[in-house]
Amino acid sequence: MSDTEKAPTAETISNSELALIVDPDAGLSDAERAANERRLLRKLDWTLVPWLTLLYLVCFLDRTNIGNAKVAGLGKDIPMSTGQYNASLTIFFISYAIFEPLANFLLKRTRPAIFIPMIIIVWGACMLGMGFVKNWSGLMAARWFLGAAEAGLFPGVNYYLSCWYKRNEFGARAAIFFSAAALAGSFGGLLAAAIENLDGKRGIPGWAWIFIIEGAFTMLIGFFSFFMVKDFPDEAKFLSKEDRMRVLYRLSQDQQSSAEHETFQMKYFWAAIWDWKTYAGMLLYMGPLMPLYSFSLFLPSIIQNMSFTTKTAVVRNQLLSVAPYALGAIVTVVAGLWSDKVQKRAIFNIAIAPFGVAGFAMLIGSTNPGVQYAGTFLGAVGIYPCIPITIAWVANNVEGVYKRGIVLGIVIGWGNLNGVVSSNIYYDAPRYIQGHATVIGYLFIATFCGSILTAWLLNRENQKRLNGERNHWIEGKTPREIQELGDMRPDFMYVL
Repeated sequence: MSDTEKAPTAETISNSELALIVDPDAGLSDAERAANERRLLRKLDWTLVPWLTLLYLVCFLDRTNIGNAKVAGLGKDIPMSTGQYNASLTIFFISYAIFEPLANFLLKRTRPAIFIPMIIIVWGACMLGMGFVKNWSGLMAARWFLGAAEAGLFPGVNYYLSCWYKRNEFGARAAIFFSAAALAGSFGGLLAAAIENLDGKRGIPGWAWIFIIEGAFTMLIGFFSFFMVKDFPDEAKFLSKEDRMRVLYRLSQDQQSSAEHETFQMKYFWAAIWDWKTYAGMLLYMGPLMPLYSFSLFLPSIIQNMSFTTKTAVVRNQLLSVAPYALGAIVTVVAGLWSDKVQKRAIFNIAIAPFGVAGFAMLIGSTNPGVQYAGTFLGAVGIYPCIPITIAWVANNVEGVYKRGIVLGIVIGWGNLNGVVSSNIYYDAPRYIQGHATVIGYLFIATFCGSILTAWLLNRENQKRLNGERNHWIEGKTPREIQELGDMRPDFMYVL
């Protein structure tokens, strides 16, 4: 390719230029090309990932801190039955699941630098308002709007990151981003323990201070996000035009076009609906997600009911919840990095899920507090890493701007709808046998068995494509029409 074919030096990339993505490193040596790529990845990683990870830490902290508030006395000041408390958890997941499939569509139609900060400010206001509720009805309303506002972040950011990184780079970034969920559990326990010292200040109970302080902090983070969240690669101003073209070229060489402009058409919606991988992803994602919410919402109560703690040792109970989350965060990042290195997804779900099964079996099978507490560590290890690996797996195997966004929205929305289950299975304190047994079923059937089935189906399809059995799909089509087939192109190989 000649120098005249390199990316232009103007500051914006036009639609016509997007239609013919070129290599800005044409004519460079392999060493120079590799140096440019390393520099670009460092810039992307340091600009995008840390702030987005902070956003998800705040997001997950805000959705699960009701568990800490319960231990801190929420149920005493707002009298409610076990069923009413569980309903206040359930309603969050209903609104979250309803609005989540719309999130990626809105993110693509607007701008990430506007859409994401706006929803953060809204859910921060909802969280702050929860500190002033006086009855169960007010709590229910606040949790509904909290779920609706938070619905845009997780699917939106995963889709957004998939528009920046190659398929064998996305898993590690998704894992680092999602590790914030485990860090939120760990940090949430420490923060709740500290905030509870404000109990009675200005006549406000400790549980209310948890909501007020964390809500105000979230809104502050939202305002800063207007400056920290960047737009899609073709418009991101923190990169030179040459680097923007370099991002798009890397994706095109990775059989991706998800960062390019594409006009929405209903065919993309129907392509997502009729793709069996959408439903395989729904099965896989519900496997660890329902257990995630069970673990996050009820771990403070589970620890409170262990016999080496007392009902009044609130601060100690909050602190005991820190270590399992911290281990979960470490294993999540390690598994994500390893998964990218070997370019495999299924084997990690298959290997990791049994740890969670063993952990919750220990909670069921023993009354020894040491054994139960050890079970919470295995539970965290068996749940947290499977979530970003599953999201990376789904994103890796769906191509097209809107199709990928729609599939991720459906998969993540369905997974979060299973939070309704997690909110309604922990009735039988102090052992919670029914709840733990349900978690085991999800991990074994959906995550372990579902990963084996999905990997087998994807491998079978790859073999058919390698054998030329799908070549008739592109007969008579122009190069542009073939490109628009996305993951239905015969040369598109699925990640296993």
